[in-house]
Amino acid sequence: MITVAVGEKYQPYTSHTLDKIPQISYLGADERHAVEVVSQVLPFRTNSFVLNNLIDWNNIPNDPMFTLTFPQRDMLSPVDFEAVSNAMRRDASAQELQEIVHKIRLKLNPHPAGQLEYNVPRLSDNSKMEGIQHKYDETVLFFPKEGQTCHAYCTWCFRWPQFVNMDDLKFASNDAERLVQYLRENPTVTDVLITGGDPLIMRTSRLKVYLEALVEANIDSLKNIRIGTKAISYWPYRFLTDKDADELMALFEYVVDSGKHLAIMAHVNHPHELDPEPVRDAIRRIQNTGAVIRTQSPVLRHVNDDAHTWATMWDKQVSLGIVPYYFFVARDTGAQHFFALPLIETWQIFRDAYSSVSGLSRTVRGPSMSATPGKVQILGTTEVAGNQAFVLQYLQARDSSLVKRPFLAEYDPNAIWFDELKPLYENDKHFFKHLL
Repeated sequence: MITVAVGEKYQPYTSHTLDKIPQISYLGADERHAVEVVSQVLPFRTNSFVLNNLIDWNNIPNDPMFTLTFPQRDMLSPVDFEAVSNAMRRDASAQELQEIVHKIRLKLNPHPAGQLEYNVPRLSDNSKMEGIQHKYDETVLFFPKEGQTCHAYCTWCFRWPQFVNMDDLKFASNDAERLVQYLRENPTVTDVLITGGDPLIMRTSRLKVYLEALVEANIDSLKNIRIGTKAISYWPYRFLTDKDADELMALFEYVVDSGKHLAIMAHVNHPHELDPEPVRDAIRRIQNTGAVIRTQSPVLRHVNDDAHTWATMWDKQVSLGIVPYYFFVARDTGAQHFFALPLIETWQIFRDAYSSVSGLSRTVRGPSMSATPGKVQILGTTEVAGNQAFVLQYLQARDSSLVKRPFLAEYDPNAIWFDELKPLYENDKHFFKHLL
């Protein structure tokens, strides 16, 4: 595996600069064409660190980190793939190609779980809050306008509309004052999650504007500030040698010293992401500020769809002082058909991995579906009066009265998402009310 010297210049690549990727020769003609076609619909971006440290180029196309980063042919349906491929081969106009692509994107459920319909809040004057989602009482999501990209795009990402030319579907704001005003008007909110994109694509000076506004507002009800990021494993030099890395660490210390809990919500999808020494150095440096790193990931076919991979990943995280947090079901958006597993198989992977690690790794919660009514956890299966059923509960819900109340759904060995399930009994229907 090639190594990268600490402090090497950051080099991003997109579908427009595919030819400049040093390892492009590892791709066959068909694989390269597939990347070019699928990236017209689902965004592609990577960087030198991912290419040189995380992908095993001797295991193409089966390497999980390659699948996690480079679009694959089967991420589109055969019909949609051929529609884009044919348009490209005959040099269709940019307008015609974009019309084809736009129609495909709309079929891929670009904003799942009621994000546009239910999650966008308003201030007391009834003005709409741009760049904010508020689904659960305790937590507000804030999407800074400057954080609407990432160091590299994960092919499974449910936020892919943030990265493509669909401005009417984006969440973005640069108004810290309105965020503070909303928090003052909603004292049930204890947590703000700064997300994107990736907020740590921003310069520290911009992130500082938002974090200082939250701290200096001195809102007693705001206890926790979270930052969602993939930068730890996709560009660890953000915390080490980037020109404002020291300033970023000082900013983290400032938040912690203010009395707020600072949680870095790291997306880690495969244990190999934690192996490079710069990643481990970045983890230690973040922890030295007093911030806590928690990890989350969906279970993904072709990437991490076995119990051993998950147990290994959780064990590594604990050994590095990281807290395993969420085990998600692949969201019902984008290339779900490529990544998703039947719910029963997902639960079996979780159960087998969970049962093979120590209690220190059992902080993780799952399998969890972030569905329209809330985060639905699969507890297992049971038999009731001769009927096999899934046992479920809400870890979070729009209606907080539903949280941690077990309910039953008809067993379906082929179901891959919550909206494919049906209540087992009449008195369970209210748990499905956003779907009926």
